[in-house]
Amino acid sequence: MNFSINTFYFSATETTKKIVTGIAGKLAESSGGKAAENVDFTLPDARRSPASFTPQDLVVAGLPVYAGRVPNVLLNYLNETQGNGALTVAVVVYGNRHYDDALVEWRDILVSRGFKVIAAGAFIGEHSFSRILGQNRPDQQDLSRVAEFAGLIYQKLTAFQNAPKTVSVPGNKPYQPYYRPKDKDGNPVSILKVVPKTSDDCIHCGLCVSLCPVGSIDTNDESRITGICIKCCACIKNCPMEAKYFDDENYLWHKQELENAFSSPRREPEFFL
Repeated sequence: MNFSINTFYFSATETTKKIVTGIAGKLAESSGGKAAENVDFTLPDARRSPASFTPQDLVVAGLPVYAGRVPNVLLNYLNETQGNGALTVAVVVYGNRHYDDALVEWRDILVSRGFKVIAAGAFIGEHSFSRILGQNRPDQQDLSRVAEFAGLIYQKLTAFQNAPKTVSVPGNKPYQPYYRPKDKDGNPVSILKVVPKTSDDCIHCGLCVSLCPVGSIDTNDESRITGICIKCCACIKNCPMEAKYFDDENYLWHKQELENAFSSPRREPEFFL
């Protein structure tokens, strides 16, 4: 297997990163090749120039699922990326609810940009909103499945006789709308404009500023949000003082509703080759 192995991912809280780099690392190990080259486009500066790959590349491309779809904030960047015939593994990571149409949409985006998607997988990570949904995942059981998936991909690659076909994955065409939260009375609500608050426990370390994947936290005032918030919760989950939080009633109800409905049973990874 004579490919340069690459990763290509967005991972605000590093759950997607763990899955994608785990797959790529096992592929590199199996092929006896060099360690994977990582293209991490989580932060705004990394998305200023489009990524480009070659037919000699094998790319493990991963995204988190947002409301059952590919995060729309990334579409402009992704639609400038150049696959140039690179063989690709499409990966989505979700918080134990469901990945809905995210995997088929991600596969379609990659194919439209010139990638040859020969395998796909849906994995579970701790939900961005919660520390209960998918708690501490990916865990060791998940990482064992990562190694299994990588082994199956390696077998497929070494067995190629003809040009690989695009992998089939489940999903709807047209894609379903983004999953929409409801209030306590069951009425659809929007939480798009909801932003995190900052308590007096903030020590102004600036960590949240450096971690925000859309660059929306003011450099000089961490309590001030200057742009959109995609609810990745990187600022909340990484604050050393636990000073970041949401207090919007609809957001908190939606979080509770998700935790009540989808904390169990434990969902398991799905592979498509």
